[in-house]
Amino acid sequence: MTAKMKIKVIKKGEAVKAEPSVKAEKVSKKTQAREMVSTVTNWVSDFQSRKREETKVAFEQLFSSRPRPSES
Repeated sequence: MTAKMKIKVIKKGEAVKAEPSVKAEKVSKKTQAREMVSTVTNWVSDFQSRKREETKVAFEQLFSSRPRPSES
């Protein structure tokens, strides 16, 4: 410990309540915005992948190599 250490005494009546910092609020808003963007991005990619799979199945059924009963 240093010899020149100062101690500040705060009495009960003099205690000042700290106001919430604005910077912490901005950080939380940024975090929330990132989470929303991430969620929507995941939804879009999921929707696109499902659409691709459905299209792939449709093309495979349309251009199947086995003959149809009406073609025989």
